[in-house]
Amino acid sequence: MRVTAVFFLYLLCCLALAALTAVPLLETGLLDEPPRRVMGRLAQLYILLGLWPFLRLLRLDNRAALGFGISRRRFLLEVAVGWVLGVAILSALVWALLALGVRLPDLPAAGLTWFVLEKAIAALIGGLLIGLLEELFFRGALYGAIRRHGSLRVAVVWSAALYALLHFLKPHDLPPGVPFDWAGSRAMFAGVFTGALDLAHLDSLLALFLVGVFLALVRERAGHIAWGVGLHAGWVFVIQLTRRLTDADDGATFAFLTGGYDGVIGLLAAAWIGVLAWGFWGLSGWRRGAGTADPGEHRYSASKP
Repeated sequence: MRVTAVFFLYLLCCLALAALTAVPLLETGLLDEPPRRVMGRLAQLYILLGLWPFLRLLRLDNRAALGFGISRRRFLLEVAVGWVLGVAILSALVWALLALGVRLPDLPAAGLTWFVLEKAIAALIGGLLIGLLEELFFRGALYGAIRRHGSLRVAVVWSAALYALLHFLKPHDLPPGVPFDWAGSRAMFAGVFTGALDLAHLDSLLALFLVGVFLALVRERAGHIAWGVGLHAGWVFVIQLTRRLTDADDGATFAFLTGGYDGVIGLLAAAWIGVLAWGFWGLSGWRRGAGTADPGEHRYSASKP
């Protein structure tokens, strides 16, 4: 838990710095964007700028510790295979939502091919960037740091918990009529925590937690993050494409199967990913053979400073 708290504190400091600098930046008039978006983008920028010094401070500044301990060619190949599997996994979920009427197609009457192609390219690029950065941080640095000092269960649970929680710690719009000044910035920073405490997001939070568990188990078995990057990128690709090509039907009988986070993940996604995680861990363990020593113990202990 101590390692997880250090990573959370790092992210919180980046968000606080974003809140401090968003006000003078917007006062220059150079940006015409909503304050919540500016604060969010600044926080992401500070996370990226400070990541390497932060990792060096924790002695995680080597390829193996971050999950890159394989050749570049093999890494790219396994990312590609993972992406295909990720697309297949989430496509099955989306097809189920379409069949149940939870999501409905929303396609243009003309120029369908170019419209879909444009959205697919944007989703592909976004998925790869998100998959790489989030896997590097959560299953590379965070999971590796916890696993180096703790058990498999501790590393899986805490890395998945922080991963799920961070999806809801985002700036939100201020109430109408409230200016974005220093007081407004403080209010927006404090409001970041309201999303994580909203019980309406509990189903999406559960789904994201199980996603984090699945990816952590994949990281443990593989010993690197290539598979996780591919799976994650494939999932994001399908979710972004689904949101751009379909609409949610809140009045559908089975609408409760999706949460309010993105209209795709929810109770059905939690069940689907949970079953896959359980099946993957059992089958991969069986293939290794009963009684085989856990390679993770030696792998992570070998990276101790």
